[in-house]
Amino acid sequence: MRECQRSNGLSSKLRPRKRAQTIALQGQRHDVCLRRENDMTWMTNGGLPQKSGLYDPANEKDSCGVGFICDIHGRPSRKIVADAAHMNGCMEHRGGVGYEKNTGDGAGILTGLPHKLLAAAAAADLSIELPEPGAYGVGNLFLPQDPDQRAHCKTLIEEEITAAGQVCLGWRTLPTDPDGADIGRAARTAMPHFEQLFVGAVNVSGDDFERKLYVIRKHATHLLRAAPELTQGKMFFACSLSARVIVYKGMLTPDQLFPFYEDLQNDDYESHLAMVHSRFSTNTFPSWDRAQPNRFMSHNGEINTLLGNVNAMNAREGVASSALFGDDIKKLYPICEADCSDSGSFDNVLEFLLMSGRKLQEAVLMMIPEAWQQHQTMTAQKKAFYEYHSSFMEPWDGPASIAFTDGNCIGAVLDRNGLRPSRYYITDDDQCIMASEVGVVPVDPARIVKKGRLQPGKIFLIDFEKGQMIPDEVVKNDLAKRRPYQAWLDAQRLDLDEIPHEAGKGLDQANLTQRMQAFGYTQETMQFMLRPMVSELRDPLGSMGNDAALAVMSDKPRMLYDYFKQRFAQVTNPPIDSIREEVIMALDCYIGPEQNLLESTPEHANRLRVPHPILTNSELASLKQMNYRSWRSKTIDITYPVGSGKSGLLDALDRINTEARAAIADGFSLIILSDRATDATRVAVASLLAVGSLHHHLVERHARSRIGIVLESGEAREVHHHCLLAGYGVDAINPYLAFEALWDARSKGHFDAVADILSDDDVVHRYKKAVAKGMLKVMAKMGISTLQSYKGAQIFEAVGLAVEVVDIAFRGTASRVEGIGFDVLATEMEKRHQIGFPERNVVPLTVLPNPGDFHWRRNGDTHMWDPESVTSLQNAARQNNEDAYWRFARHTNEESTKQATLRGLLKFTTGRKSVDLADVEPASEIVKRFATGAMSFGSISAEAHESLAIAMNRIGGKSNTGEGGEDAARWVPMANGDSKRSAIKQVASGRFGVTINYLTNADELQIKIIQGAKPGEGGELPGGKVDDYIASLRHSTPGVGLISPPPHHDIYSIEDMAQLIHDLKNANPQARISVKLGAEVGVGTVAAGVTKARADHLVIAGDSGGTGASPLTSIKHAGVPWELGIAETHQTLVLNNLRSRVVLQTDGQIKTGRDVAIAMLLGAEEIGFATAPLIALGCIMMRKCHLNTCPVGIATQDPELRKKFKGSPEHVVNYLFMVANELRQIMAELGITSVNDMVGRVDLLETDAAIDHWKTNGLDLTEILQPATLPQEFLGAYAIHQQDHELDKALDNQLMALAEPAIVRGEAVHAELPILNTNRVVGAMLSNKIIREVGPDMLPEGTIHFKFHGSAGQSLGCWLARGVTLEVEGDANDFVGKGLSGGQIVIYPPKSSAFKAEENILIGNVALYGATSGEAYFRGIAAERFCVRNSGAAAVVEGVGDHACEYMTGGRVVILGETGRNFAAGMSGGIAYVWNPKQTFKTQCNMEMVELESVTAPEDIEELHRLVSKHQRLTGSTVAANLLNNWEAALGEFVKVMPTDYKRVLEERNQQVSAG
Repeated sequence: MRECQRSNGLSSKLRPRKRAQTIALQGQRHDVCLRRENDMTWMTNGGLPQKSGLYDPANEKDSCGVGFICDIHGRPSRKIVADAAHMNGCMEHRGGVGYEKNTGDGAGILTGLPHKLLAAAAAADLSIELPEPGAYGVGNLFLPQDPDQRAHCKTLIEEEITAAGQVCLGWRTLPTDPDGADIGRAARTAMPHFEQLFVGAVNVSGDDFERKLYVIRKHATHLLRAAPELTQGKMFFACSLSARVIVYKGMLTPDQLFPFYEDLQNDDYESHLAMVHSRFSTNTFPSWDRAQPNRFMSHNGEINTLLGNVNAMNAREGVASSALFGDDIKKLYPICEADCSDSGSFDNVLEFLLMSGRKLQEAVLMMIPEAWQQHQTMTAQKKAFYEYHSSFMEPWDGPASIAFTDGNCIGAVLDRNGLRPSRYYITDDDQCIMASEVGVVPVDPARIVKKGRLQPGKIFLIDFEKGQMIPDEVVKNDLAKRRPYQAWLDAQRLDLDEIPHEAGKGLDQANLTQRMQAFGYTQETMQFMLRPMVSELRDPLGSMGNDAALAVMSDKPRMLYDYFKQRFAQVTNPPIDSIREEVIMALDCYIGPEQNLLESTPEHANRLRVPHPILTNSELASLKQMNYRSWRSKTIDITYPVGSGKSGLLDALDRINTEARAAIADGFSLIILSDRATDATRVAVASLLAVGSLHHHLVERHARSRIGIVLESGEAREVHHHCLLAGYGVDAINPYLAFEALWDARSKGHFDAVADILSDDDVVHRYKKAVAKGMLKVMAKMGISTLQSYKGAQIFEAVGLAVEVVDIAFRGTASRVEGIGFDVLATEMEKRHQIGFPERNVVPLTVLPNPGDFHWRRNGDTHMWDPESVTSLQNAARQNNEDAYWRFARHTNEESTKQATLRGLLKFTTGRKSVDLADVEPASEIVKRFATGAMSFGSISAEAHESLAIAMNRIGGKSNTGEGGEDAARWVPMANGDSKRSAIKQVASGRFGVTINYLTNADELQIKIIQGAKPGEGGELPGGKVDDYIASLRHSTPGVGLISPPPHHDIYSIEDMAQLIHDLKNANPQARISVKLGAEVGVGTVAAGVTKARADHLVIAGDSGGTGASPLTSIKHAGVPWELGIAETHQTLVLNNLRSRVVLQTDGQIKTGRDVAIAMLLGAEEIGFATAPLIALGCIMMRKCHLNTCPVGIATQDPELRKKFKGSPEHVVNYLFMVANELRQIMAELGITSVNDMVGRVDLLETDAAIDHWKTNGLDLTEILQPATLPQEFLGAYAIHQQDHELDKALDNQLMALAEPAIVRGEAVHAELPILNTNRVVGAMLSNKIIREVGPDMLPEGTIHFKFHGSAGQSLGCWLARGVTLEVEGDANDFVGKGLSGGQIVIYPPKSSAFKAEENILIGNVALYGATSGEAYFRGIAAERFCVRNSGAAAVVEGVGDHACEYMTGGRVVILGETGRNFAAGMSGGIAYVWNPKQTFKTQCNMEMVELESVTAPEDIEELHRLVSKHQRLTGSTVAANLLNNWEAALGEFVKVMPTDYKRVLEERNQQVSAG
C-alpha cells in the first residue's frame, strides 16, 4: 500500500525476454522430437504461449456458466454476495480444470461497489477517508510481478489520472490468500501482483466521471500492454475501474474465488447485485485476465463473426466522433484491444457504446438483435428499430447468453437462436436469480413467484431505480418508440428496385466459350455445378469424398478460391440449421457509406438495401449508371496487361486501391470492381484477390465504412466463390458470365425438363435461389445466421498461400502451409487466360476443357483413387496377393498420393540404425489399432456393413455403426464364432436407434461432431434408401429421406460436450468415450477442451474422407487435410500436458503403411480406414452412392443391385494385414520396435527436397514438423492415464443399491430422495445395470419408482430404461429424458408453490431429444427444442419454446399451452396434439412437412383423452383437469399436427391391409 507517487521511468534492472530453449530430455524416448519449455516468460506476460508450430493462441476458445443475483429495489446486503458464492460453486461442473485439478480455467464476480468495506479498508490501509459513493472510483488491477515494471505501470496510470483532471487517492495492496485457496502451481506461476486503485472525482459526477475513468483505463492499457520495454507488460490488466461496479476474478475454480480474495469473505462486503462466471477454456494455460466477468458483462457463448466485427469497428473509427469525449476519443483507439477473447472484444464495444451515451440495453440489442427479418408477428415499430440499427451495426453473431450491468440496471439477453440456457426465478422478497441452471441458489419454493427463462433473441432487465423487472416487450417497445425509426427509414433508405432501371447485357454467344475458358470454366463446372444448381434448386450433391490433388499441388492452373478451405463450428460453438431453422437466417444487407456509430440521425438510414447478394445484369447496370438521391458509383477496372506477370499484377492492385481512395474522396457511394475488360490483351485479376486487397487496404485506413464494394465478375459462379467474396468484404456480386453460360445451356435444351423455366429470367431466379440456399448452409456450418455478419468475417483457412499474399489481401487468415506467392498466382491467371485467348500460333479450343477435378480422367488432375490403384488393391485383397499390394503401395506412395497430398511431400529421415523385422511389434497387434469408418447401414448395404464388422472383429480392431443404429440381432455371435457386432456405436445428431440397449452393447461410444466430407452438417440419407427395415432401425418413416440436424441440440458448447460425454459414460461405464472432430485451424485447442471434458479418445477427420451424400461445396472446400489436424492436435495436447489422457486417431484417405507411419509420427496412435476397405470389398468409385444406383451392391439398398455384392470379410482382413506389414518394414528401417515409440516422432520426417514442381517449391511444412513443446512436469506423449469420469460421485450409486431387489428379484421399489442441480444424469447408470443384469426387455412398468424433491441436474432420466419412473417435485435443467428408452418421467412444481404452473418454466432445453419409447409428463412449460427427433415416446407438457417437435419421426406429443416459433420443422413421423384456444398456432407452425387437422377420429380422441387424463393424475395439472371437465368443448380447440409423409405411409399401409 502507498500514497500516489511518481517514479522516473523504468529501472535499469529490466531485461528482454529470454528465448525458448530446446534441450535433450535425458532418459526419455522423445528426447529429439519434443522441446522442453524452460522459459516461462509467457506465463508472466499474458498467460498464453507464443505461436509455436501449428499451435496458435489466437484459436483459444472458452465457454462457461454465468449467472447473477440481485435485489430488484437496489438494496445492498451481504446475503446477495453469499448467495452468489453458492451459485458459482453449484456451476463448477460448467467450468474447467486442466491437468492440475487445483488450477481452474477462471472464475470471478462483479458487484456494486461495497462502500462500507472500501471505506474501512481505505481508512485502515491508506489512512484516508473516502468521499461519498459516486464521488470516487475503484479498480482492481493486475500488475507485473517485477517491482520495477510494476512501479512504471503505476506511475503511468497516475499520469493518466492527472491528465484527465482527476485525483489519485491511493493504492491498496489487495489482500489475497493463495495458500488458503489452494491455488495450483500453474496459476501461481502466472499470478500477477494485485492492487486496488482509488480515484477521486474532480468537477465531474455520474456518467461524466465514468467516462473519465474509462479514458484513464483505456489509454493506460494501450500504452502499457503494448510497451516493448515491458517484458511483463501484458500482466497489466484493469479488471474494472468504476464508481459503480467492481470485479474480482482470476485463474481460479469457483470454489477458490472467495477463499482467494479476502475482501469477498468480509461481512462488510455488501452489494445490491452480484454477477458470477465460471470459465471452461479449451486450454490449460493460466490466463488471469481472460477470466470473467468482464467490465460490464459476462458471456456464455462464442462470437463466430469476431474478425469481421473487429475489422468493422476499426473501420468505423475513421468517422466516429463524440462531443462527450472530444479529442480524447483518439485515446480510446483501437476500441477492440489486442489479445482479447471474443468476450473481451464484445465488452470493449459494449462499453464504448455505453460510454458514448447509449443506454446499456440499447447497445446490447444493437449487437445481439433478435431474428427480426422473417418474424411474422413482430410489430412494425420494433422491426423498424432493428432495421434502422442494422444499417450501421452488424450482429455479433453466435451462441450467446450474456448477462450485463452498469450498476444502475442488470439484465440478460439470449442469442437469436436460443443456443444457451438462461433460467431465472423471482421471489416474493424481490430478489432475481438468473443462471445457466436452476437450483444454484437454495430458495424456499413457497417464496418463488415466477420461474422463467430467456427465449431466443429476448432480453430482460432489472431497473434498480424503478425497482422493477422489465420484460422483453416493454424494454424493446420503449426503445423502439424513442425515435421515429420507420419514418427515417422511409425517407432515407434506398431500395435496389427504386434506382432508375437500366437494361443489362444479355447473352453474347460470339466469344462465350473463349471467355468461359479464360475464366476457368470447365465441362465439370457446367455438368456438376451450374446446371444442377438451376435444375435442382440447391447446391448439388456428390459422394465418396475428395481424392483430387490440393490446389497447391495440382499441375493445372487452379482458381484462387481453391486455395481456401471453409471453416466450421465444432464443440465450442454449434453449427446451426439453415434448412429447418430458416426463420433465424437472413441474407439481406445494407451497403454503402455508414454514418457516425455514436449518433442516431435520419441520415444513418441513408444506405442501399440489397435483399440478395447476387445482382442481376440489369441491377448491376442500374448501379453503374446510378445518379440518384446523391448516390453515385465508380467503376474500377480489375484487369491488367497480358504478359506483365507479378509486377503487372501488383501494379494493378495498387491502382485499384488508389482509384478506390480517390472515389471516396470524390464522394462516390459505391465502387464497382469489374473484369468486363478482359480480352486478348488484358487478363483479369482474380476477383477474390482484388476484393480482399481493397477491403483490407480500406480497413487499415479506417475508410472501409465510407463506401460499398460491388463486384462485376466473369469468374465467380459457385457457392464457394460467393462465400469467399462475401467473407473477404464484397457487398454484392454480379456473376455475369455464369448467367450467360446458363442462358446458353437453356438455349441448348438442358433445362427443357424443368417445367417452370420459360425464360432467361427464370434461369437467373433459380440460380439465385440455389446460391442463397448454398450460402446459408455454408454460413450455418460456422454458426452464423446473417450475411451481414458473415461479410468480412473471413471464416476460411488458406492452404498453400505465401505470407506476402495473405498479408496484402487476406490479413488474419490462417495459412499454416506457406506456399505460392504473387509470381505463381500471376502465372496461374495468365495460363488460364491463355486457354481462352491463346497466342497467335496456337489453335484455340472450341470446347471447354475437362481437367477431371471431380472425376478421374486420363491426363487430367491427379486423383488418389485412379483405376490402377483400385485394380491393384482389389487384386491384393481378393487373392491375398502381396505382389499386387506392393504394386498398389508403390503407385500410391510414389505417384497418386505423392502428387496430391501434403504427406506426399514428406520422406522418412535416413541414416538411422535399423532393427530386425522380427523385433518389431507384430502385425496381429498393430491391426488392433485399426478401425473402419462410420458408414451407416443405410448409406451402405447390409452385406457391406456386416462384412466390415466381421472383418474387424476377427482381427481385434473396431468397426463403426455409423449414425444409423444397429439391429440387436447382430450382437448374437454367429455359429462359426464370427460376430456382426460393431464395437463402436456412434451417437450422432440424428440419434437414430440410440437406446440404452444400443449404448450398453458397445466397447466405444463415439460422439459424431464432424464428418470429414461435410463438417458442420448433419447426415443425409435419400428417401430411396429408407426401406422398411432401415426405417425400423432408425425409428422413422419408410420412403422419407432423413436429414440429420447439425450437432447443436445438446452440444451448444464445450461444457455441453462435457455433459454429453458424462451422459454416455454413465449410460455405459465400461465403454471408451470417443469424440470425432474435423481437421481445421484451431482443432488442437478444441481437442484440448474435449480432453479436459474427459473424452477418452479423439478422432481427427481429414477433409478428404468419403461420404454417402454431401453437397459438392463441402466435399471440395470444407476442412483441411488430416496431416495438419493430427499434427496440431498432438502439439497442442502436449503443450497443455493433456496428451497422456487421450488416444488420438485420424482418418481421411489413408491407404498404405506409409500413410499410417506418417500419421503416427505426426501424433496418432490409431488409424481409421473407410474408402479403402470398401474398395477391398468391391467399390469401383462410381460416386453414385447418393443415387442408390451402386453397381457393385455396396452403397445401395436396391435388392437387385445388392445381389451384385461380391465382397467378403477376408478381403478386408487381407488388406489391413498387408498395410500393417508395410508399416512394420518402415518401423524396422527407422529403428523403432513399437507403435507407441513412433507417436509424435516428427524428427523422423523431413521434407522431400527431390520434389520439383512449379507450385510446391514454395511450400513450407515447418509448422507441421515442429517438435511439440514439453511443459514442466510432462506426463506423457501418448495415452497412458485413464480419465477420471467421477462416476463414484453419481447419485445413481445410491439408486442402484436401492433398486437391487427389483433388479435381482423383480420386487417393486419405491423411495424418496432430495435432488440437486449437481446430481446429473440421474437414472443412466441404473438403466445400464438393468440392461446388463435383466436384459433388453428390461423391467415391467412401475417396478422402480424414485421420487425426488428439488432441482434436478442436467440429463435427468437420459436413456431411462423401461420399468423405472423418476418423479420430481421441483424443476429440472436441460436434456430431461434424452434418449428415453421406455422409462417414465414425471415433473411438477412443489405443492407449496404460489405461482401458476402452466405459466412458468419447469424444464430446460432439449427435453426428450432422440427419445425412442416411454412416457413423460410435465406440469409446466418446457424451454426450446422440446422433443427434437422424438421417435417413439409419448409426452404431455403445458407449453413449449421454439423449434418443438423438430425432426420428429415417431411418438405422440400433447401441448396444453402455447408454442414457440417453428413448431414441427422437419417432422416426418408421429403426431402432435396442440391445444389452440386462441387460434394462434398456425403462425407458429412450420407447415413445410405437416398438415393441421381437427381431432375427429375415434382412435385419436381416445389417445388424446388417455394422455391428458394420465397427465392430470400424475401431476395434478389444473389445466388438464379443466379440459377433462369440459371435454367435448375442449376437443374442438385441439389441432392435430400430422406429417404429410407419415399420413401417406399410413394410408398406403391401410390400403395394403384392405387389399389383403
